Amino acid sequence: MGQPYVGEIRAVGFNFAPVGWASCNGSLLSISEYNVLFVLLGTTFGGDGVQTFGLPDLRGRTPVHQGAGFVMGQLAGTENVSLTIPTLAAHRHPITAQNGDGNTGSPSGAVFATSTADQYGPVANGTSASGPILAQTGSNLPHNNLQPYLCVNYIISLFGVFPSQN
Repeated sequence: MGQPYVGEIRAVGFNFAPVGWASCNGSLLSISEYNVLFVLLGTTFGGDGVQTFGLPDLRGRTPVHQGAGFVMGQLAGTENVSLTIPTLAAHRHPITAQNGDGNTGSPSGAVFATSTADQYGPVANGTSASGPILAQTGSNLPHNNLQPYLCVNYIISLFGVFPSQN
C-alpha cells in the first residue's frame, strides 16, 4: 500500500495504533516533536499553537467531509435528545365522534355523541371531530439519537509523505 501521507486517517479493525500512528482520540502532541504534522493540522483540533496541537477526536463521532456548511474541526450533534412539545412538528390527534344523539351511557365499544344524557353512540356512525384535546402523555426523558453504527478504531499517521496540493 506504500507509505501513508502525514496526517492520513484510517479506520482499522484492531484496537491499537501501530508504530508511526496515533489514535484519533483528541490527544495533544508536542509541536517540536511532530512539526510536520502540525504544519498540516495546525490548531484545527485543539492545542495552544505554541507548544501543542491536537489530534482529531473521533471517539463516539461519525466523520463528515468538509464543505456545504461543514468546517474542518467542527463538532456537532448529540447522542441523546429530549423531545418537548415546542420541538414537535405541529400535528393533531383527532377523536372519533358521532354527529347525533347517543344511545348508551357506557363508552365500551362506542364513540362520543352530541347529546348529554347518553353521551356515547355506535362506532359505525362515527366521524372525525375537531376541538377536543386528548391528554398529554410521555415522560420527557432523553432517548438515543444514534444512527446504526459499527465501531472501529481510527488512527492518524504521524510520519510519511508530505501531501502536495493539486
